[in-house]
Amino acid sequence: MTPPGLTREELARRAAQELKNGDYVNLGQGIPTLVGSYVDPGIEIMLHGENGILGIGPHAEGSHRDIDLINAGKEPVTLLPGASFFPSDLSFTMLRGGHLDVCILGAYQVSEKGDIANWQAPGRTFGGMGGAMDIAAGAKHLIVIMTHAAKDGSPKIVRECSYPLTAKGAVDRIITDLAVIDIEEDGLWLRELLPGVSVEELQALTEPPLRVADDLKPLEIRASKAVG
Repeated sequence: MTPPGLTREELARRAAQELKNGDYVNLGQGIPTLVGSYVDPGIEIMLHGENGILGIGPHAEGSHRDIDLINAGKEPVTLLPGASFFPSDLSFTMLRGGHLDVCILGAYQVSEKGDIANWQAPGRTFGGMGGAMDIAAGAKHLIVIMTHAAKDGSPKIVRECSYPLTAKGAVDRIITDLAVIDIEEDGLWLRELLPGVSVEELQALTEPPLRVADDLKPLEIRASKAVG
């Protein structure tokens, strides 16, 4: 049985803590789209949308919604001062050229080698991989945020992905609703663990072996509130 974990909003808040002042960032569809609303107001980042926007602000609500202003997931967004628009070919040049510091994606599976499968899974209808392959291949630092286990309790962190791959060896860090895990050459390193969850419980939900960091920390969410 999977222990209760972080909510979608708490996952987004924890992922937002990874961002540093001056970062150029791309957020994938699903839970990652929430991250932009929880960025520390004391830091300045530039959010990139592969549909051709640099300088995306928080999600648009109410009277701030403009049906012509959307992110790559077709969700209404706002703009920050200095935002710019450009063709999608230039946008993908930014992705493929390694110009983004951090990209945050969701995933169906991540392997112990950092392979990611996030665009197709059994029983799920989806039009295609979108820009995920370019994002995963071009990011300087790729973070995956997802639930630790599937709805049926099966591991999503696996030895080898059984779903169609998005990219091989691309993931640097996994943030789940139960833990923070780094993918390194010598294996998976458990860095943070949700209070109330034991290492043994987490390992039972993780297919590859976990290595526990000597300075293992509790998975904590810094106090913040949604922007906008």
